[in-house]
Amino acid sequence: MKNPLRKRLPRELKGELGKYLVVFILMVASIGFVSGFLVADNSMLIAYNEGFEKYNIEDGNFRTAEQVHKTQREEIEALGVKLYDNYYVEEPLDNGSTMRFFKNRQQVDKVCLMKGELPAGTGEIAIDRMYADNNNLSVGDTLRSGKRTWKITGLVALSDYSCLFQNNNDSMFDAVKFGVSVVTEEEFDSLDQEKLQYNYSWIYDEKPKTEKEEKEVSEDLMEDMGKIVTLEAFVPRYLNQAITFTGDDMGGDKAMMIMLLYIIMVIMAFVFGITISNTIRKEAGVIGTLRASGYTRQELILHYMTLPVLVTFVGALIGNILGYTVLKDVCADMYYGSYSLPTYVTVWNGEAFGLTTLVPVVIMLVVNYGVLRHKLKLSPLKFLRRDLSGRKQKRAIYLSPKMKIFSRFRLRVIFQNMSNYMVLFIGILFANLLLMFGLLLPSALSHYQVEIQNNMLAKYQYMLQVPVSAVSGNKFDGLISLLEFYMDSRTDNEDAEEFSAYSLNTLPGKYKSEEVLLYGIEPDSRYVTIDFNNTKDKKDEAVNKEKADNKNTANAEKESAAVYISSAYADKSLLHVGDTITLKEKYEKEKYSFKIAGVYDYTAALCVFMPRSELNDIFDLGEDYYSGYFSDTELTDIKSQYIGSVVDLDALTKISRQLDVSMGSMMGMVNGFAIMIYMVLIYLLSKIIIEKNAQSISMVKILGYTNGEISKLYIMSTSLVVVFCLLLSLPLETVIMKVLFREMMLSSISGWITLWIDPMIYVQMFAAGIITYGIVALLEFRRVKKVPMDEALKNVE
Repeated sequence: MKNPLRKRLPRELKGELGKYLVVFILMVASIGFVSGFLVADNSMLIAYNEGFEKYNIEDGNFRTAEQVHKTQREEIEALGVKLYDNYYVEEPLDNGSTMRFFKNRQQVDKVCLMKGELPAGTGEIAIDRMYADNNNLSVGDTLRSGKRTWKITGLVALSDYSCLFQNNNDSMFDAVKFGVSVVTEEEFDSLDQEKLQYNYSWIYDEKPKTEKEEKEVSEDLMEDMGKIVTLEAFVPRYLNQAITFTGDDMGGDKAMMIMLLYIIMVIMAFVFGITISNTIRKEAGVIGTLRASGYTRQELILHYMTLPVLVTFVGALIGNILGYTVLKDVCADMYYGSYSLPTYVTVWNGEAFGLTTLVPVVIMLVVNYGVLRHKLKLSPLKFLRRDLSGRKQKRAIYLSPKMKIFSRFRLRVIFQNMSNYMVLFIGILFANLLLMFGLLLPSALSHYQVEIQNNMLAKYQYMLQVPVSAVSGNKFDGLISLLEFYMDSRTDNEDAEEFSAYSLNTLPGKYKSEEVLLYGIEPDSRYVTIDFNNTKDKKDEAVNKEKADNKNTANAEKESAAVYISSAYADKSLLHVGDTITLKEKYEKEKYSFKIAGVYDYTAALCVFMPRSELNDIFDLGEDYYSGYFSDTELTDIKSQYIGSVVDLDALTKISRQLDVSMGSMMGMVNGFAIMIYMVLIYLLSKIIIEKNAQSISMVKILGYTNGEISKLYIMSTSLVVVFCLLLSLPLETVIMKVLFREMMLSSISGWITLWIDPMIYVQMFAAGIITYGIVALLEFRRVKKVPMDEALKNVE
């Protein structure tokens, strides 16, 4: 015989349609979005990983001062690699960006054509698809650089530039003001050959099987190559951010999205648990009768679990359908908005289906089973008597009779519904955390840009570049070339101030090694106001400035005088005055130690400041050596071939600009999702509280209280709790956000963005919470009005 309890399910669903509907919508939205994200993420990750073989992506690249000759190439290839020319030229465009030109690759780092055609003649170019999107360019448009023009014939993705890092040491990629492109060989040869960069890619004859092995092989290769050619740059694939950043980021996003889904599921499961508890209280007499009639506890548990699990399962199925159709493309567009990925094909993801369907159902089963088993362990007699207390009734909390009756009544309502309010607080905390992140990131990026503009070292930092002829070839010609460089790199601009610079790297640890720029500053500098005389007084007397005999000795260290570090470096590495930092040569094993004498307010980069004479002495650069100029005005009397780079506001705000482009559109979605969770939780829990107190509400109606007065008792109680939860959550969210934001910055970017929370964010969060609750309160007022007076006559003992 069929279980007659099944006939109650449609009636229960109809009676609780509002509750199940809002939960169903939240389930579909959250599971659909996460499912779509996992499908897009997995499909793109497969396309990304397959691309290494499909496009023959390099195992690494290096750059030399001059072209590698045939004999040198043979010596390098004898080390177990195959070399490929991958020269490029960079040109500034009239739109304010920089374009890196490559010849169309045929053998290594092949190109994926996304739209249009590859260039076939002179004056034609195929540009990176993401750069085109960010600069509103399309096939058929024209790029300009002075008098030169190129017609865009196609949009492409370069397999070794899935992330547009102009330099591997950049804090963040820049797909707005930096792009890559391919042209024909004839067009490439017509570009300014003085800007030609001799870049070479290599493929191992026998590929390392693990990253650890790759690291060891690449370090040996770097040392052996350094004996054959002069390396200007050496980047093995595992360190190449333009290649690996995308894959690392997609893998990290997956874990974050799954965790987000499960947190929502657990909160919803507890909401269902509280709802079921309320249902059991309401149907205590019926349950007692059924138990007395022979129904087992397991049969009742199964009955009351059916609807929550069924709603979750159906919501998961519909969410997955939406995820594989509409939302998959939305999530894919988010990735395409950040990365230069090749075309992908949607791949069925069984893992995603399991994670977004089976796991939520299991969570719902476990939580609801635990709640029901606890609630239904009482004897049938206790249910018939409506005595649902599993232990001796506690004495009510004493409330002073001096308090007004309405105040005491509200407090009683709050105490009776404390478990509901605890879940409400957790939900508000979680929803507000999402909302805070959505509001905080754009605000923090804007503040970062303003902060950088206000404390730049100078409006322009010119880094000079010694010509290739000065460091290679005939010694006499090299000396002449070096003299020409020093003559032509001088400037008559009175704003210009010389500085020395040297680059070292942090030691690798939990996070990747980063470049730190050491500035050698004039003692009376107009741009970096540090009292180095005071610094000298603080330094240790036992300062070792002697050069290590063997540069290849792993333990060889040099120690400098006390230095100042930038505030960005101090914040990121949690450094303080008196600490010692150890840095190493990027392509060698030599180390240097410095004692921190002070922190200089500079947030744009990880820097170390010391007197120029001291930096020149430590690194044997020569007494009169300088690397560039600080200036508040543009320098126009230095030949362009001697200017390696110019650090200005655009360069310093690259991080915030790109993060704003990559994540700005997603923040609105995060905010909307947070408010939806917040509204659903308050609606469900307020509804439960009204239903739980329906008999009391009916009684006070009989006593002559109006709907408005009753709302002051019950809705006002929840209102007070909501306001209290909102206020209490703000400081807790600030503490949590400091940890989360720091971890996100440490793992995702080089450089540093200091957390800054605009005070208006707290106002916006509180206002959003109150307005959202106001809408729910109106719905609950209607529910109070609908409670009939005869409710008080039911279940009278």
